[in-house]
Amino acid sequence: MSIVVTGATGQLGRLTVEALLRRGIPAARIVATGRDLTPLKDLADRDVVVRRADFGDPDSLESAFAGAEKLLLISASAPVDERVAHHRRAIDAARAAGVSLLAYTSMAHAGTAATILAATHRATEEYLRERDVPSVLLRNSWYLENYTDSLPSVVRHGAVIGAAGDGRVSAATRADYAEAAAAVLSTEGHAGAVYELGGDHAFTLTELAATISAATGKPIAYTDLPADQLAGALTGAGVPAPLAAILADADLGLGRGELFTGSGDLSRLIGRPTTSLANAVADALR
Repeated sequence: MSIVVTGATGQLGRLTVEALLRRGIPAARIVATGRDLTPLKDLADRDVVVRRADFGDPDSLESAFAGAEKLLLISASAPVDERVAHHRRAIDAARAAGVSLLAYTSMAHAGTAATILAATHRATEEYLRERDVPSVLLRNSWYLENYTDSLPSVVRHGAVIGAAGDGRVSAATRADYAEAAAAVLSTEGHAGAVYELGGDHAFTLTELAATISAATGKPIAYTDLPADQLAGALTGAGVPAPLAAILADADLGLGRGELFTGSGDLSRLIGRPTTSLANAVADALR
């Protein structure tokens, strides 16, 4: 019986496979899946099982999930209007394979949040319940990398822009979220749980700007914009218009508190404090 990780060609999936290996799960019990197997060659060389899985191809899912005991369903990166259909195919294939646990990477407060992204996660959670699949919900807040990846632009322009007002975000690194997923997949007692996952210390975007300023020694300010202006600025920077609209909408959700959690679930699952904003910024600037 094996542990299947979908989306292993992506950053979160790859980090989860590595975290499972560090936890002592034999490589032969881990199945890393993706649409293109080329990026997974090094894992295959380390005896991790590698299989093709395409959420748009149900036959590939049946083969990829064969013999699965547990499965991590990382939310699809397809266009938003296609994601729920992809998730449903994966859930049906996991159910047919007889998995004892399906861990789904959802979004913070997906049951109540009003953002466009939360709606797709809520629909997926509802389908898991409808299909009666033993599951655990990993409701991730924002990635710290959503901010640190844009540091060159922030420093160049001397500004963090957003539409979040004074909202606080419980962001954590992908590595932290991956460790939590690996903990759930490698231990028992998680079926039926809903984990609201996020960093130990939430921050506002004003505090983000101040942290970057302190780390770089350059004046960085936060500029709060109406959502439509933020979407326009993102589009002007090369972000596709549909994605820009989703990101601006997510910032409004941040402002409403939908990306904040004080649950402490993430640090409990990984057995250590989560990576701080200051450390993440310092690491990204090295």
